[in-house]
Amino acid sequence: QVQLVESGGGLVQAGDSLRLFCAAFGRTFRPYVMGWFRQTPGKEREFVAAISGSNGRTYERASVKGRFIISRDNAKSTVYLQMNSLKPEDRAVYYCAAANPVYESVDGLPSSDSQYAYWGQGTPVTVSS
Repeated sequence: QVQLVESGGGLVQAGDSLRLFCAAFGRTFRPYVMGWFRQTPGKEREFVAAISGSNGRTYERASVKGRFIISRDNAKSTVYLQMNSLKPEDRAVYYCAAANPVYESVDGLPSSDSQYAYWGQGTPVTVSS
């Protein structure tokens, strides 16, 4: 079992930056692929970014590429999401998730929520225009 706890969400203005944190507890953190997802009311949860546990490779959805940066500190069992140049459409509840490394391949990192076994409770991000 892996327990995930997110923090760092809040209310910001368009163009501002925000850094989300996800602390992992329980089983060894290093092997897991870590991901961030987001969800707004009435919409399905969508993939934001993922990072490999083995080589630090990252993958981001197109709409956040160049603005959001995912990183991890295995010594602290923590994954981060640095969000820059925030837009009103980035408003959502952001979830941290952990996927078994078997879902990582030479073709890429997992981006479907069904591939992630462990989830945090979410942290809300609101961006005012």
